[in-house]
Amino acid sequence: MLNLYTYWRSSAAYRVRIALALKNLSVTQIPVHLLKDGGQQKAEAYRALNPAMLVPTLQHDALTLNQSLAIIEYLDATFPEHPLLPAVPAEAAIVRALALDIACDIHPLNNLRVLQYLTTTLGISEQQKNDWILHWLRQGFTALELRLAQTAGIYAVGDQVTLADICLVPQVYNALRFQLDLAPFPLVQRVYQQCLTLPAFASAAPEQQPDAQI
Repeated sequence: MLNLYTYWRSSAAYRVRIALALKNLSVTQIPVHLLKDGGQQKAEAYRALNPAMLVPTLQHDALTLNQSLAIIEYLDATFPEHPLLPAVPAEAAIVRALALDIACDIHPLNNLRVLQYLTTTLGISEQQKNDWILHWLRQGFTALELRLAQTAGIYAVGDQVTLADICLVPQVYNALRFQLDLAPFPLVQRVYQQCLTLPAFASAAPEQQPDAQI
């Protein structure tokens, strides 16, 4: 039994949904709304599952696991069909490095709780918040574009879908939400558009989720 505590527009949850779909795994989604009721992730019952009060959280039988990349690597090891990391260690390390560039260096700076702290605690204006978001997105995407020039084939690393693509797509989705001009990043755009042609990526999209606020 797989349960996924998720929020439709969470980039980290989006990554896990893509991985589950690529592996054709059936999962029960349990929505955790990050804005309603002061943030349902802060409720005592959810905090007992995930003390960090973040999504996603995965339950698989007796195991409860947080952190999207740890979840995805667990799924890849437990359900090895349609592998998400190359078998060659050097190639797997390149994939992990790209995934970590996105998940650890780009994503946290435009994450909801960071933006809420900027506006509510530090009192910055909406314009200043938007400037913050776009500054860090441009910096992160500039580095990502240069890396893709060295690694990309059809997908982010070569011609097979990997963990790097799973991280790239949600981050580009976010960048489009924040109206980042993607013209300077043609490789990022190309990989993103290629991934969107795959049913697993399409079904995992935020707007396709049961809790989507459309």
